[in-house]
Amino acid sequence: MGFLKNIFGDKTSKEVEEAYLSWTPLVSVEEIDTIKEISKNQSVLIFKHSTRCGISRMVIKQFESLFNEENKQLKVYYLDLLNFREVSSKLSEVFQVIHQSPQLLVIKNGISVYDESHYEITKVNLSKYM
Repeated sequence: MGFLKNIFGDKTSKEVEEAYLSWTPLVSVEEIDTIKEISKNQSVLIFKHSTRCGISRMVIKQFESLFNEENKQLKVYYLDLLNFREVSSKLSEVFQVIHQSPQLLVIKNGISVYDESHYEITKVNLSKYM
């Protein structure tokens, strides 16, 4: 087993420590009210992800790499669009954004203050929403 770890690699304790992004699954419409409430005190990010989309897979990896120690306290929700389409539709309605995939929403004071899709997500300045 050690031989395979040497060839293919294994997560070291340092890599585990550097995981600055902590996803919160978004699985019900009722959680949208919770997000609006939390957003009164801090920005809340919602990442809408399609598990069948190659672009979405690439963008989510690049998005995760944006996180560092400085912004690890950001509250980030993850929405699996294929399993929770109703939640995505409700997000579009509540926050007045057109559905896209992948898509990032930033909620502050109960409203969407930023939304972007596809590769534009990777250009977001996370520090701006601290």
